[in-house]
Amino acid sequence: MSEKSQKVKDYRFPRVLRDRPFHYCPGCHHGIAHRLLAEVIEELGVRDRAYGVASIGCSCFLYYYFDVDICEAPHGRACAAATGAKRARPELVVFTYQGDGDFAAIGLTESLHAAARGERITAIMINNTVYGMTGGQLSPTTLPGQRTTTTPEGRDPRVYGYPMKVAEMLAEFPGVAFCARVAVNKPKRVLEAREALRKAFLAQIEDRGFGYVEFLSACPVNWRLDPIKAAEKVDELAETFPIKVFKDEI
Repeated sequence: MSEKSQKVKDYRFPRVLRDRPFHYCPGCHHGIAHRLLAEVIEELGVRDRAYGVASIGCSCFLYYYFDVDICEAPHGRACAAATGAKRARPELVVFTYQGDGDFAAIGLTESLHAAARGERITAIMINNTVYGMTGGQLSPTTLPGQRTTTTPEGRDPRVYGYPMKVAEMLAEFPGVAFCARVAVNKPKRVLEAREALRKAFLAQIEDRGFGYVEFLSACPVNWRLDPIKAAEKVDELAETFPIKVFKDEI
């Protein structure tokens, strides 16, 4: 094989993903996050022992796209369900896939305590600043001034509080081994997001602690933007939610 041929990467469709169309809206970043998650599971060779916990929300059909064992947790209880699975079957590689409403609102207690205990699980939060599936209501991460179906005049921090910065909070917990916020609206960021996911999985595979990755994700329909403008708006989100690795003990 020539040196040039050796440098060519293999971009075959991940076996971890089922070959079927996504139901997500055009321009939604769930599809990219799914692809990266599948690639990392395959790269680490843990497909046969991967166990996912889907939340209630846009991600509730996770089992429809991934060819690994997946359970559906009650709204907000994904980290609790994942904790039970990991403690009962320590050999499993357990991950959650949740929205900002599921992880940081109704599920905040379960999420924070799993991180505080240093549970050997990998948690993924898709942050699009709204409740996506149920109509675009205010979420814990809605930006100040952002209009939603429940804040038609914009989020007023004096009434609704300020956006919750989950990654910054989790990074302070001793039990968290890896914590990062990423985005996938630009090619370079896609590669960075993939590496963050890989390290978040290594956190539990190497028995180091809790791994967390937060995706800033576009929601064109609820933001009332076309896919291109929605991808550009992610840069606006990054002004409030900095894209960076907050903790890396891998």
